[in-house]
Amino acid sequence: MKAQNIRTLSLILSIVFYLLVGAAVFDALESESESSRKKALEQKLNELKKKYGFAEDDFREVERVAVLSEPYRAGRQWKFAGSFYFAITVITTIGYGHVAPRTDAGKAFCMFYAVLGIPLTLVMFQSLGERINTFVLYLLRRAKEGLGLQKTEVSMGNMVLVGLLSCMSTLCIGAAAFSHFEDWTYFNAYYYCFITLTTIGFGDFVALQKKGALQEQPPYVALSFMYILVGLTVIGAFLNLVVLRFLTVSSNELDVRPEVEEQGLQPKNRQDEREMSGTAEAGYKAGEGGRSSWCNLSLPMEEGASCMNLLPSSAEDCRLIKTEQNGRPKLPGPSKLRALFSCVKRSAVCSPVTFSDFQSVIMAVF
Repeated sequence: MKAQNIRTLSLILSIVFYLLVGAAVFDALESESESSRKKALEQKLNELKKKYGFAEDDFREVERVAVLSEPYRAGRQWKFAGSFYFAITVITTIGYGHVAPRTDAGKAFCMFYAVLGIPLTLVMFQSLGERINTFVLYLLRRAKEGLGLQKTEVSMGNMVLVGLLSCMSTLCIGAAAFSHFEDWTYFNAYYYCFITLTTIGFGDFVALQKKGALQEQPPYVALSFMYILVGLTVIGAFLNLVVLRFLTVSSNELDVRPEVEEQGLQPKNRQDEREMSGTAEAGYKAGEGGRSSWCNLSLPMEEGASCMNLLPSSAEDCRLIKTEQNGRPKLPGPSKLRALFSCVKRSAVCSPVTFSDFQSVIMAVF
């Protein structure tokens, strides 16, 4: 539990530090450019006011109308194609913000639609991602077998590498397509694909917003919808691998001496530590000498408890386990186990079971 708390605290501090670094970098990169653009825009606005003689209120009204009319350049946004596009941005949490419901009924339905659609979509993408990863795992194993490699096992590193290459290919292909249809630079198109498929969805670049695109270019509309859904599946599969890799590494770190950490078996001082290590070493040497495969170690499960984690010290005391000829351990039969449990239960009713009582019961049953 202590290790888990430390891990959680470390993650929180890492995220806070990551946010601080990101804020500092964005401030350095964007602040000066923002000031320059603001000055240029204010100068242009003043020129327009002087040229057309707009009053301040009239100019604000024209500005508002211009902003509100921007989404309609692509045509009617709430026909079936535009509504389908909006539904995709809702359930995938992309949320460009280029269009939004205006009526109260539309806003209410949007919230209800999102509450049901978002979890369903997440489950679908997770399931598809798992199927894709399973298929890739099969292909990699067959490829290694076809090449005649001795080790045909596919490591997590192989899967992550294939996932990364798949993501890069998906982004590059999408960037080439959108740069052609939208007249964007390749870098801006790549940026749009990345922001879309990671569901960030700033809305500064939105496809299908050229004049009449939603109604006049059905093939391009279908291609855009298909790319978003397939791309989200590929990116989701890769992110599942990355998260799985991270959790695997974290769990391996937490599994180091789990009994010692969780059951309170840490040595309280150096003397205890030396005694524990010496006892374990002696047991190991005894096993090496062939007397028994069990070390002579008896540790309390909890401090002050009578229950013991008993490991027999010699072959004579190891009647709990009988060894077959092939070396595999043979467990006691069901009748002996039932007798053991009944004896322990009867003893526990009268008084707490001590170590000597427990040992006596075992010796009596077996």
